[in-house]
Amino acid sequence: MGAGYCLMAVHDLTMLYISMLLVIIGNGFFKPNISTLLGNLYNDPEYKARKDAGYNIFYMGINIGAFICNFFGAALYNSIGWGAAFIAAGVGMFLGIIIFWIGTKHYAHADVIKPVGEKDMSLLKIFGYILLPSLAFGLIGFFLFGVKSATNPHSYLIVSDTTDAFLFGCIPIIFFYARLYVKSPENEKRPIGAMLAIFAVVVAFWAVFKQNGSTLNTWADRYTDREIPEAMQPAMGTLYLVDTISYVKDTVDILDAQFRPDPDTLGYLKDTVDENGELIPILQKTEIGYPPYFKNLPQEHHPADGADVYAFNANLFQSVNPFWVIAFTPLVLAFFAFLRRHGKEPTTPAKIAFGLVISALSCIVMVGAVYASENGGVKSSAWWFISSYAVITIGELFLSPMGLSLVSKMSPPRLTALMMGGWFLATSLGNKLSGVLSSLWDNYENKANFFWVNFALLGAAALLLFAMLKWLNKIFKEHNAI
Repeated sequence: MGAGYCLMAVHDLTMLYISMLLVIIGNGFFKPNISTLLGNLYNDPEYKARKDAGYNIFYMGINIGAFICNFFGAALYNSIGWGAAFIAAGVGMFLGIIIFWIGTKHYAHADVIKPVGEKDMSLLKIFGYILLPSLAFGLIGFFLFGVKSATNPHSYLIVSDTTDAFLFGCIPIIFFYARLYVKSPENEKRPIGAMLAIFAVVVAFWAVFKQNGSTLNTWADRYTDREIPEAMQPAMGTLYLVDTISYVKDTVDILDAQFRPDPDTLGYLKDTVDENGELIPILQKTEIGYPPYFKNLPQEHHPADGADVYAFNANLFQSVNPFWVIAFTPLVLAFFAFLRRHGKEPTTPAKIAFGLVISALSCIVMVGAVYASENGGVKSSAWWFISSYAVITIGELFLSPMGLSLVSKMSPPRLTALMMGGWFLATSLGNKLSGVLSSLWDNYENKANFFWVNFALLGAAALLLFAMLKWLNKIFKEHNAI
C-alpha cells in the first residue's frame, strides 16, 4: 500500500492503475489478517468476553489516523500539491510498518498458523476456482451489453460498464462462499451460514455509510456553508487549510475551443455537425457567473467582483466521522459494560441489528437538512451535516467492530481469515452499491427523497436481521460465542 500511494504522485493514467492495483493487493493482505490477529488475542478464556470491546478500541485506533490524515492531506495539497499528499499517505504506511514491527512482542503469540488440512485449497486451486473465473466474469460483464459508442450510448446494465464488470466478477467469489457452506462439515455449517446471512444484510449499511466520500461530500462542498469566520482565517491560512474560492462575475472556464457565448440564453453553445453535415448549435448547461459554491448563496451575500471567499476545505469534513468514532467509543464501551454488569448486554447480532436502526435515523437528519436548505436553494448549516454523521457513527460502532468480532467468535479456526474476507466482500459490494446510489443524486428533483430511499434501504435490512435474530442467537449460543 505504501508503494502504491507514493506512485500515485506520478501524474500518469497507467501509473494510476498500477498504484491502485498495489493498494488493492496490499489491502487484501492487510485487512483480513490484522483483524484475525486481533481476534486471536482475545481467544484466551480470560479475555473472550471482552472481544467486542477489543474490536471497538481497535476501531477507535484506526479512526485516530482517519481523523488526522485529512488535515495533512489538505495542508499538503494547498501548499505543495496532490503529489505531496499522496506521498505522505505512503510514508504513513511505512511508519505503520515500523510501529507494527516494534510492537511484535505484544502479539507474536497470537499469530497462530494452522497446519494445512486435507480440505484446504492450494494456491493453484485458488487461482483456478476464484481469481481466473472472477476475471472471466468481469470481462463478460464489461462486454456483455456492447461497448459504449455513438450508436450504443447505453452499453451497460447498471450505471456503467465497469460497475457491470465488478458485479459480474463477484459472482464466482459469492459462489465460492456458497460452496464453502455446502461442503463444510455439519459442525461448521450452521455458524458459516449465520455469518453469510449477516454479511448479506450489512451490504445495505455500507451502501449508505460509504456515501461519505460521494453524496455527503457533495453536500459538504456545494450545499453547506463552509465560509471561515474572519477571526479564524489567519490561523487556518497559516496551517494551509483554507480553500480560496474566487468570485469572477460572468466568466467561465471554457475547456473546449468549440464553445462560444450565446447572449440570448447567457449560456454557451457548442457547434456540432449532424449526419447530413449540417451545423447544429447545442446549448450547454454550463455554470456561469460564479463557481458552483456561489450557486445557492443569496445575491446579497456575493462578494465583490474579483474578491475571494475563504472556506474550509471540503475534504476536512471527512474527519467528522472519525472524530465522532473517537468521541463515542468510550461512551459505547461504558454503555455495554453497564448492560453487561446487569446481565442485559445484547448479543453481537442484536448489536448489529440496532446499528442498522440507528444508522437509518441519520438519513432522517439529512432530510431535515434538505428542508432547512430549501431543497438546496440556500446554504445549510454545517451542524446538520455534522449531526447526521454523529448519528450514523453510533450505528457504525454498533455494527462495524461487532461484525469483525462476530467473525472472530464464530469462524472455525482454519477459516477465520477467509471469513474475514467474506466480511470485507460485503463491505466491497456495499461500496459499489453506494456509488450506484450516489450516481442517482441528480435524478432526484426533491433531494429529501434520495435520503428517504437510503432510510428505506437501512430499515428493510434492520427488519430482516431482527427477523433472523432468534435463529442467529441460537447458533451463537450453541457455539459459546455469546
